Amino acid sequence: MSTIASSGPDFDGTLLGRFGGERPPAAPWFHAAIAQAPERGFFTVDGASIELLTWGEVGKPGLLFLHGNAAHADWWSFIAPQFAEDYRCAAISWSGMGKSDWREAYDIPLFAAEIHAAITAAGLSASGAPPVLIAHSFGGYPARYVSAYSPEAIMAAILVDSAPPQPEGGPPPRLAQGRSRNPRYPSLAEALRRFRFLPEQDAGLPEIIDWMARGALHEVAESDDDPGGWTWRFDPQFWAKFERREFDSRQQAPVGVIYGEHSKLFPEGRIEQLVAGVEDCRFVTRIAGAHHHVLVDHPLELVAAIREGLPKLA
Repeated sequence: MSTIASSGPDFDGTLLGRFGGERPPAAPWFHAAIAQAPERGFFTVDGASIELLTWGEVGKPGLLFLHGNAAHADWWSFIAPQFAEDYRCAAISWSGMGKSDWREAYDIPLFAAEIHAAITAAGLSASGAPPVLIAHSFGGYPARYVSAYSPEAIMAAILVDSAPPQPEGGPPPRLAQGRSRNPRYPSLAEALRRFRFLPEQDAGLPEIIDWMARGALHEVAESDDDPGGWTWRFDPQFWAKFERREFDSRQQAPVGVIYGEHSKLFPEGRIEQLVAGVEDCRFVTRIAGAHHHVLVDHPLELVAAIREGLPKLA
């Protein structure tokens, strides 16, 4: 695999502050990838409109890309196009995130229903075979649920730095409590300067960080009870509304695992714990030098790892 240099923190301690709201210079491969613009649409699950991005021809084998918490479908829009020549690719924004609707309550079975609906809406099984799920971080939880409870719906799942749930897990207290609304910022530049990852990570390609941050923001109008400005798209009460339940999470569909060497989610012994809960683990790939947000600091290595792993899942 090739090696991609990572950026350090900006001079003001933020990821994007030094760019002053301008887009950072980007590598040619990144420009080429996002130039392959997806078809954009929506489908409905249990009353909520869910954002859908698709690439490639219907009738080719399907890949469904699933993002992590508080992210959005465009986290995959520089990864998925690199598979579109051979696959029908799709990415969704979970309800409560991206341009999808917010809900009164969230749980993993509901997100699993969004996976099933996405497979149908995107035509991911039109080849005659079910698709492969490629799930980063939080996205791995509903992927595991589908693999455990309806394995016939998918060919396999690739878990990208998605650690098994822990009894002591959950979001930081400030997120768990929720808040009435996301903060407002007077300018796009100021909003971009506030962008952070969770778990925090300084390493990453600035053009990718900027792409993810812009997709996470939108401008809201001023009103009597709202100062208006730039703000985040995700539901600020997501974790307060999220019902955490215990499930039999033993995956029955084939599983592949990709994780970052320096991921905070994979201390010693965690990979072994993950694999122990899988009926059929076909491969485990560690990406050298990568952190939890592998898409950000080692995107081309991630593409290579997925490409290497897919034939092992057939």
